[in-house]
Amino acid sequence: MLPNRMNLDKKTEEHLKRLKQNIGVTPNVLARLAFFKSIESGTNVDALEKKLDGNLVLDKITWLGDTMFITEQLLKYKYPNLNSKDYMIIWAAHVEDGMASLRNHKTLLSFTSSI
Repeated sequence: MLPNRMNLDKKTEEHLKRLKQNIGVTPNVLARLAFFKSIESGTNVDALEKKLDGNLVLDKITWLGDTMFITEQLLKYKYPNLNSKDYMIIWAAHVEDGMASLRNHKTLLSFTSSI
């Protein structure tokens, strides 16, 4: 369902990189946490025109890891009848939304207490 190669927009990518520097968690794991934080909050995104211009292009399995199946099923359930590219855009929008509550942490302790 999601394409095999995926990326985010530059702003979200920069937040992920900065947070990695602060707390030491890799961008792909941070993206997973941000995605599920956004889904858990009940956010519905409508961003199919969003431009994904980030340079960090990773395989789907790297971005999603063990959460790949549940991530794709949640997207399919919440947004039926989209194509692969649209699902990637919606996934990226959820990662961006979830990063809003995670991006300002300076320590791993403060980060873990927020999730």
